[in-house]
Amino acid sequence: MAKTSWLRYPLTALVALSLPQIAIAQVAGIEKATNESLLWGPYRPNLYFGVRPRIPKSLMGGLLWTRVEDYASVQNNFRHTCEQHELDGYGWDEYDVRSGGRQTIHDPANRIDLTTEFVKFPGGEHGGSWGVRIKGTPREDASPDLRTTVIWYNTLEGLGSLEVASVSEEPGFDGDVVLRGSTLELGDFDVTITEGKGGHPRTSHASYDEKPLHRTFVHSFQLPEEALWQTKPVLFAHLKTQIDEQVPKYGEDNPPPPAQIYTIQHAPGPGNAHLVQKVFEGAFEFDVLYSSRSAPAPVTSDDLTTQIQSVTSGFAARFTDIFKPQPPFLKERYDEFSKSLFSNLIGGIGYFHGDMRVDRSYDPAYEEDNEGFWEDTAEARAKHVAATEGPYELYTSIPSRPFFPRGFLWDEGFHLLPVIDWDVDLTLDIIKSWFKLVDEDGWIAREQILGSEARSKVPEEFQVQYPHYANPPTLFTVITSFLDKLDAQKSSGSGSQKVAGGKSYSTQLTNHEAALEYLRTLYPLLKRHYFWFRKTQAGDIKSYDREAFSSKEGYRWRGRTPQHILPSGLDDYPRAQPPHPGELHVDLISWIGVMTRQIKRIAEYLSETDDVLEFTKYEEAILRNIDDLHWSSKAKTYCDATIDDYEENLHVCHKGYISVFPFLVGLLPADSPRLGAILDTLSDEEEMWSDYGLRSLSKSDEFYHTAEDYWRGPIWVNMNYLAVQQLLILAQTPGPHRARATKLYTDLRTNLVSTVYNSWVETGFAWEQYNPETGKGQRTQHFTGWTSLVVKIMAMPDLSGEKGRVRDEL
Repeated sequence: MAKTSWLRYPLTALVALSLPQIAIAQVAGIEKATNESLLWGPYRPNLYFGVRPRIPKSLMGGLLWTRVEDYASVQNNFRHTCEQHELDGYGWDEYDVRSGGRQTIHDPANRIDLTTEFVKFPGGEHGGSWGVRIKGTPREDASPDLRTTVIWYNTLEGLGSLEVASVSEEPGFDGDVVLRGSTLELGDFDVTITEGKGGHPRTSHASYDEKPLHRTFVHSFQLPEEALWQTKPVLFAHLKTQIDEQVPKYGEDNPPPPAQIYTIQHAPGPGNAHLVQKVFEGAFEFDVLYSSRSAPAPVTSDDLTTQIQSVTSGFAARFTDIFKPQPPFLKERYDEFSKSLFSNLIGGIGYFHGDMRVDRSYDPAYEEDNEGFWEDTAEARAKHVAATEGPYELYTSIPSRPFFPRGFLWDEGFHLLPVIDWDVDLTLDIIKSWFKLVDEDGWIAREQILGSEARSKVPEEFQVQYPHYANPPTLFTVITSFLDKLDAQKSSGSGSQKVAGGKSYSTQLTNHEAALEYLRTLYPLLKRHYFWFRKTQAGDIKSYDREAFSSKEGYRWRGRTPQHILPSGLDDYPRAQPPHPGELHVDLISWIGVMTRQIKRIAEYLSETDDVLEFTKYEEAILRNIDDLHWSSKAKTYCDATIDDYEENLHVCHKGYISVFPFLVGLLPADSPRLGAILDTLSDEEEMWSDYGLRSLSKSDEFYHTAEDYWRGPIWVNMNYLAVQQLLILAQTPGPHRARATKLYTDLRTNLVSTVYNSWVETGFAWEQYNPETGKGQRTQHFTGWTSLVVKIMAMPDLSGEKGRVRDEL
């Protein structure tokens, strides 16, 4: 896969430079500042707490803990990677990618609640310093002498050095532990694990003299690089050697107590992996302080206390300015709920690096042109061996820390809609990271599974990516949101988003030339991706008896089986049976219509006149063909099309998200003759409407709640967000449906937010989807990806008082 080189420009004097050169230099300066402020973070979202820089092979750190009061539960309760149904709740209460925040973790099996307060300190030549304060508070059901073992670790990939700064022959360290390191990208640095506060177990067992638990134990390893992310298995293997030594020494009748036996051997020194273990009794607190030696001064615990207070107050004030919930979401815990969901969305941003499995084998079966093509493609896959490509790197938010800790292309566009309101420059950096992955043909893999750590969370049958598979192009929507903000800033003369200390989140809003240069650099990649879509997902209109305005604007998802169209994102939504190479999919032509409209607008911004004319023609033809090819006057809805046994066109109508897709993505004007029927489908309780949100599939459909029941009835927040957004536009636009849209908007907004909120209060989590009969969250927990769109929905205007006035106007 070809990688795209991004323009770089030295920050030299600009006096003699032309305007384009100045813009390039400004973009380079913005990129440099962004890299520095975003270098470090909890960018290992698959862990309960893990930190790393945005550098391919570098320093990483993480946290493990368990209760050590009995022998049986230790192994099962050792926490490290995020897992489903393991905790009562966890996540960021408040978090800003540029400054930090606070995470709480509720661990009932270990009878302890943890907080991790992570903050950054700017300054120096290597991205600044950071610190994290780790606190443990026993839960109400904990014993008075609750014993907890906590392990902090650091590993170093690639070139560089990392070693314990001072080595003592004593069994363990009194006081702080200091790791000293150096790499080319980070320069020289220290990592200090402080002594901290809290009691320690004391036992009368003879083993205590060998490992006094009031001390800190450090073990240094030299591991193969592929083992560095597998800290928990490495720890378990090491603990087994300790147990195998201790039990024979003291006899099976007199083994060391659990807190004593589950300790590492104290063997500090050089290495590329260092485990630092503390054993506490009751409540505890300690700090991990990373100090770049290029910074003005090393970070202290007092500095950390001050910075935590500053970050907390700054986040609260800024959140109120941007996302303050509007009526009726002003009481109870809605403000806390909104902060939590948004913080977990951006707290789930990760940096991923590694190779990817891709099947680029050419096989005629991949053309999917023959009847029975899904069987041919399955046979082709079975005989092909996927190659590894890369390494690549990606900076992205994720759908779910325990279940989907990796990049998903169509999810990301939804993720970034709230993020761009908070931090424009961060959003543009993430978009740039995605489009760096565009290959020479214009393809981006829909699922980014980079490296062995990411693959460890994915079943093998889903790891391989195929270059003829698409995914909804939602990133284009985020770019047009950026253009909306540019227009608003230009008309008002404002738009800079600042926080205390003068930190800017929107440099490319306030610097118009820099914004244009960013778009100019991105535009060729957007075009390449756009035309790849048109070519690879083209449908067949000419071969069959189909009447349409255009003989070219029809589209079909590749990667179809009788049960699924995974590339569409709506995996098991009912489609034509059996699959046919003459199928046309209404959601896909709608996405390409949106994509066309959006890339046309970018071309207008960049004065690409010829492109604007070309895209305008495509847009008109697509809009005409959506009606010509997909509207069923009989069913009064939009439908997929297929070919029947007589080689004639046939509509396949399943009311639900697919059947209202042109409306959801904004392709129907307020005076569309189709709009009344669409609103009928949305509002009918026997079709899509429920008290908890819009069903994915009509309650009256024969496939409602059947088979996998993934997109066959459950409520999904991303699609409901699109509906709320379009209803708001209708409610604010004069037209025949304004009053009805106002009521539907008000009711759907209230129902949807209440559904997610009530489930969060009950369970402590946001969920992947919600049950349309009960409103309960279901499937994947801690799904703080697009479910976090409720933050934007809560901040939308309350129109409940507008319904009567609008009716009077009409």
